Amino acid sequence: MLVGIKIKKLRLKRGYSINELSDRSGVSKSYLSYIERGIQKNPSLQVLTKLAHTLDTNVEELLDNNNTVIDGIDEDWMSLVEEAIEDGVTKEDFAGILEYVKFKKRQKD
Repeated sequence: MLVGIKIKKLRLKRGYSINELSDRSGVSKSYLSYIERGIQKNPSLQVLTKLAHTLDTNVEELLDNNNTVIDGIDEDWMSLVEEAIEDGVTKEDFAGILEYVKFKKRQKD
């Protein structure tokens, strides 16, 4: 799993907004946003240490790539799902979207 996705997941698990994590860690909000969105893929060890400490974990855990693919779900899919959840999409909403996509595919055929 990419470091930005892990940081975002831990941030949300701790109930921190991006502003709050920025304030607590001393990492700028814009840089933190770049990390979480995968624009900045290689943050410095100093930044990772600050974030790890604030998120009550360690740098090794943030950099652990053992979970790159979980049952065929890559980072892009995980990122989309996490964004949907953060934006308030419910399981019911998602099921409805899937039904709509299936319906549209059947109409094409």
